This record gives sequence, structure tokens and C-alpha cells, in this order.
Amino acid sequence: MSNRSLRGTRLGALSMESDEGVLSAPRQEAEYVCANNHTIVLPFSVEAEVPPVWECRCGLEALLKDGAEPEPKVVKPTRTHWDMLLERRAVPELEKLLEQRLELLRSGKIRSNSAF
Repeated sequence: MSNRSLRGTRLGALSMESDEGVLSAPRQEAEYVCANNHTIVLPFSVEAEVPPVWECRCGLEALLKDGAEPEPKVVKPTRTHWDMLLERRAVPELEKLLEQRLELLRSGKIRSNSAF
């Protein structure tokens, strides 16, 4: 049993394989430049599609040097509470509900929250 122990080695921390004879995958380098003139060079596989935009270390978007301009993203307008309310109710119906609530408030059947 003692001849099978591996003393002096850290199992899992070091590999017993060498890098001799191993060929790395072919790569291409993509160069990105941001508005602050920071340059980023990233290696990509030859088979990979190089993205037109990369986030710079300063937080801005860096564009691919000598690349085509990226298409602008379609931004949906934000829906407000009023927009969502109008999807469920018509304006005349809302006016009628408002009048009913105001009558209840004026008659004292409900109290207003004046905690603001």
C-alpha cells in the first residue's frame, strides 16, 4: 500500500500533463475603441462571430475598429400607470368613477389619507 501513495504532490492543484505537442485553436484579434480613446484587444476563435460592441473598462461602449456601425436597438416607450389604466377603462368610465369617489369623500363615508 505504501508504494502506491503519492507523497509530495498536490492532487488536483497540479496537472501531470505537459503542453508539449498541443496546438491551440486558431484565433483572430479584435480591436475595440471607446469614446474615451481606450483600446481593447480581445482574442476570438476564427469560427466565432465577433460582436460589433464591447463594454470598455470605463463603462462606455467600445466599437469594433474598422467595423460596421451596430444597428440601433429598438426601445419601447415606457408604459405609465395612466397608459395601463386606459387599456382597462375608457375616459368617460373613469370620469364617472371619479365622481362617485368624490361624492363618497364629500359625504364623509370615506376618509382621505392625509399622511403625505
